Amino acid sequence: MSELLNILNTPEFQSKATLKRQLQQLGIAAGDALMVHSSLKSMGWIAGGAQAVVEALMETITETGTLVMPAQSADNSDPVYWMEPPVPENWHQPIRDELPAFDPHLSGLRGMGKIAESFHRHPLTIRSPHPSHSFTAWGSQATDWMSEQPIDDSFGERSPLAKMLQANVKILFIGVGFDSCTALHYAEFVQENRSTSPQGAAVLKDGNRVWQTYDCVEMDSDRFPEIAKAFPGNISKGRLGQAQTQLVEMKPLIEFGIEWLHRHPAS
Repeated sequence: MSELLNILNTPEFQSKATLKRQLQQLGIAAGDALMVHSSLKSMGWIAGGAQAVVEALMETITETGTLVMPAQSADNSDPVYWMEPPVPENWHQPIRDELPAFDPHLSGLRGMGKIAESFHRHPLTIRSPHPSHSFTAWGSQATDWMSEQPIDDSFGERSPLAKMLQANVKILFIGVGFDSCTALHYAEFVQENRSTSPQGAAVLKDGNRVWQTYDCVEMDSDRFPEIAKAFPGNISKGRLGQAQTQLVEMKPLIEFGIEWLHRHPAS
């Protein structure tokens, strides 16, 4: 959507101040731990764009809270699986040989949206160390939650998600659905009969760039809306900017997701 169309489709002026009022109406307050999935274009025209959204979130929860966003670098993966777009087969090994190692500051985000990209650039955010499935966080628990993320357990019991499950984290969806719910991958990672596939990423090891292979749990976020639809807990709906929002407590959703996937294993 062009910026002109975005302006024409925004009936009232929107700014950081209007977003902060809306966040408070959604029940988000100082001290909250909040994971955010977002689509900037769904929010309409906002003075300051993604920066205004990030600042509104930070100023609402304050430094006593913790703000988390997925910061996945899907480009840093085995090119044999790349489909959007695929690359020529004879490029696969050169990519494995030459792809730069994951750098928490330099490695880009893919498919996370402009708000997550803006958040990543903030000088006080901390990025977790996984080369493909990282998170970025800011606030009181950021250092602890982002400190560890094993390459073969990116969303499991040794991941940032496990630490977040020990707190009262809320998940806010801004103009996106539950298929974006990274936290539900935890429910996949802790299944007893989970399946894995070989994966790889470029990392720094003892100061040297290497291609590290590992077994990655097979994930299917297309099933997550089914889990949300069956979830008996509260999913509150609202609006931020022009976007529809959904807000849910992380722990009960994940606990339900674990049981749901156990009862409905992937075919």
